[in-house]
Amino acid sequence: MEKTLNRIHPVSDPEVTYFLQVSWEKDLGTGFGLLLSDCQCAWTGTVSETDISREAADIEMDREKYVDELRKALIAQDLSAGRYNFVIS
Repeated sequence: MEKTLNRIHPVSDPEVTYFLQVSWEKDLGTGFGLLLSDCQCAWTGTVSETDISREAADIEMDREKYVDELRKALIAQDLSAGRYNFVIS
């Protein structure tokens, strides 16, 4: 299992730091687990392969491109991946 841990500052509350851990088996496209924490509380969730396919279809995006965008937004650690905004609600 692979994991990444990133520090994020959501646009919804930029003064607060959250930590986002993403874990996955072979490939992000087969599903992944999420853990989000503000160091006081933690929230977990899972995203299945079916969820990924459904979301890609809903926004009419090629599935592989959608998975690539997920990879950039959730696990890329280099600045060349671009910037993504997070909203915590």
